[in-house]
Amino acid sequence: MQYYNEINKGYDRLHGAEQGEKARLIKGSCELRGLLLDVGAGTGRATQLFGERAECVALDPAKEMVGKFPGMKVVGRAEQLPFKDACFDSVVSLTALHHAVLEKAVGEIERVSKESAVIAISFFKRAKNFEKARALFKGFREIDSEKDLVFVRH
Repeated sequence: MQYYNEINKGYDRLHGAEQGEKARLIKGSCELRGLLLDVGAGTGRATQLFGERAECVALDPAKEMVGKFPGMKVVGRAEQLPFKDACFDSVVSLTALHHAVLEKAVGEIERVSKESAVIAISFFKRAKNFEKARALFKGFREIDSEKDLVFVRH
């Protein structure tokens, strides 16, 4: 996480446009609502795009990154989400879970999601664990974007 803490000042210039495109793709493909968790939110720039439909919580392990988000924010890891069971109506993650221990992160997302929750995950297609992600998100609708595959369940 030290790397992301160090690059936080230029992160949005490097990745902001791409993350915004993914957020708009997700917004157009499902009905995000209620209390929304963004896992691996970084600076929260994309998280803000979900705010018109949902009350957003940005989570990221890099304190300097998530500290830029103006709304509710939590420093934490995908593998150990610091929330009660079944408390989120929507969960998103934009190109972050390839850094996580995938099975643990997906289990935690399922744990904190309500039964009727919308889950939308963009996953880097060139990641070493991409095929594992595809297997874990089997049954989710797949939306192909340039560099990522977006898995959606609603």
